[in-house]
Amino acid sequence: MTFFKPLLITALCATALSAWADVNVGVTISATGPAASLGIPEKNTISLMPKTIGGQKINYIVLDDASDTTAAVNNTRKLIAENKVDVILGSTTTPASLAMIDVASEAQTPMISVAASARIIEPMDAKKKWVFKTPQNDIMMSLAIAEHMAANGVKTVGFIGFSDAYGEGWSQEFAKAAELKKIKIVANERYARSDTSVTGQALKLMSAKPDAVLVAGSGTPAALPQKTLKERGYTGKMYQTHGVANADFLRVGGKDVDGTFLPAGPVLVADQLPASNPVKKSALAYVAAYEAAYGKGTVSTFGAHAWDAGLLMSSAVPVALKKAQPGTPEFRAALRDALEQTKEVSGAHGVFNMTAADHLGLDQRARVMVKIENGAWKYQP
Repeated sequence: MTFFKPLLITALCATALSAWADVNVGVTISATGPAASLGIPEKNTISLMPKTIGGQKINYIVLDDASDTTAAVNNTRKLIAENKVDVILGSTTTPASLAMIDVASEAQTPMISVAASARIIEPMDAKKKWVFKTPQNDIMMSLAIAEHMAANGVKTVGFIGFSDAYGEGWSQEFAKAAELKKIKIVANERYARSDTSVTGQALKLMSAKPDAVLVAGSGTPAALPQKTLKERGYTGKMYQTHGVANADFLRVGGKDVDGTFLPAGPVLVADQLPASNPVKKSALAYVAAYEAAYGKGTVSTFGAHAWDAGLLMSSAVPVALKKAQPGTPEFRAALRDALEQTKEVSGAHGVFNMTAADHLGLDQRARVMVKIENGAWKYQP
């Protein structure tokens, strides 16, 4: 019997250590750089996420990729190789998230992006099988814009977007929506997130004399085309994407962005929604949590995308724990499977119902139209 004691003690210790394993969550977001106005509220939101799920301690390892694609990839490699994370959250921008997919899929580690483009999860393949996202797809928001334009007499539109995957994705999806609503795109321009002048592009847009202009940018850099058009005397309708739904855009745009229309997640105007809106309760829960920590009026839709990633984890982790322990390939695979089976999870932006073919799972409940009036967001019924 003495011979078996060390083996028994070793086995018991191994079991205890296994039971005490924490869930490690790796986060790479753009807390600095051109996308900082999106990344900062996301980073702030991480601190509000659950510290335990399903009885397991949750550790968040947060890295800043400075809005740089290469840094986002390096962060992802580090989080997987050194921190042995069970899931990756991020990144803030579409280009960075797209670049991270190869790393996450190769390591068979589930990834939840907080960037917008549908290209992050479509078309579904062996790599994107490991990738999920929380922001609304471009086509959903494009249709909201096109429907609003058509209802308000817009027949022609000029387009200017980022010269990257975000701008290109929007160009393609909005073209489909515009065609459905018989709206003609008469100009299509691009600019870089870091550009300080878009005078040439603005002049080309104005020469086409569109009824409206859509700016497909995100964060504070999206204000530049609109301010330039205003300075040059453009008086047509202005539209932005849901990529500008934060206070920093209002601050930088000032009076030049008054009157702008944009689609947004319900959380942006949660307190203005009718009681019948199915997302109002869950959206207000995030607003209350964020403003309690950071002050009234500080909430943004971008932080809410991170919040929804946390809600998806809260739903999936307990399911995965029934099959395997954190820190193992089996747990990561089980977590991926559980995320894919998400059903009726009410988030700040909508209700998530995922499938093997749809790693977003939002429907039309995840969008509203908003107008900027006197520096504030106004819900448009």
